[in-house]
Amino acid sequence: MTKRFEYLETKLIYQEKIIEDLNDVVTKQQNQIDEILKKLIALEEHTKVILPSIIRNQDEESPPPHY
Repeated sequence: MTKRFEYLETKLIYQEKIIEDLNDVVTKQQNQIDEILKKLIALEEHTKVILPSIIRNQDEESPPPHY
């Protein structure tokens, strides 16, 4: 009975360590997701600002050379 108890204690300790490690991974991944999301939002805002200057209205376009 004592060996079984020791086995279960050991198993529990390993499981707690695995849970801690997994929690660290999840926390790190969430931080990375947050950073990526911030960059994506900044990129979207930047695109909204520069896009109108890149795309001209058809009225502003000079006609093609064959006209």
